[in-house]
Amino acid sequence: MDGAAEGRGAAGSADTGAQERVVAEQEWLQRWETGKIGFHKEQRHPLLQKYLDILLNGRSGLRIFFPLCGKAVEMKWLADMGHRVIGVEISEQALKEFFAEHSLPYREEPVPGTSGAKMLQSMSGNISLYCCSIYDLSSYASLMISLMEKSSSYLLVTVLYDPNKHKGPPFYVPESEIKSLYGNQCEIKCLQKVNDFSDRHREWGLDYFLEVLYILKFVP
Repeated sequence: MDGAAEGRGAAGSADTGAQERVVAEQEWLQRWETGKIGFHKEQRHPLLQKYLDILLNGRSGLRIFFPLCGKAVEMKWLADMGHRVIGVEISEQALKEFFAEHSLPYREEPVPGTSGAKMLQSMSGNISLYCCSIYDLSSYASLMISLMEKSSSYLLVTVLYDPNKHKGPPFYVPESEIKSLYGNQCEIKCLQKVNDFSDRHREWGLDYFLEVLYILKFVP
């Protein structure tokens, strides 16, 4: 693919306190069913807006992948710019809410070779969202690397806090782990660290909470 948009979190091993760093499939589906989706942003992510030009690098008409896409509003935004958006999400409800909230007509098609999977595609064809399980993937990082071509760029947002005070989600991912997972295949640059601490994080028992944005460029 030509470009990759933000992914939240990564799999692997690190000193993360008592964190198991696994969200069960049923728990994720229940969050959507009960509306417990505090992770969803109603407005475009400010870091993606700020660094979009770095991701695009002057290119147009890219394929932009949203792993674990939910109903991210940025998908419509980038599609309106002329890019082709591809997303993957286990919650069909999240995908249907995306199309409904943006008043986008869509069609559904089964995905050949993947039991129970379906694709929800805008009638214009520039947004294709796949509803299927991603929890049987052995390694998120390995998957992302396998999707990247020579010209690919990948914006990755992680969070930093004291993992001994909160078990997640969202899960703590230190920079050392990003380098361990991606360093052999990608050039890694930290673009910005943002203090995102709020009352919600204080209720979790935390005293700091940072969002960290990286750009990864595939090195063949």
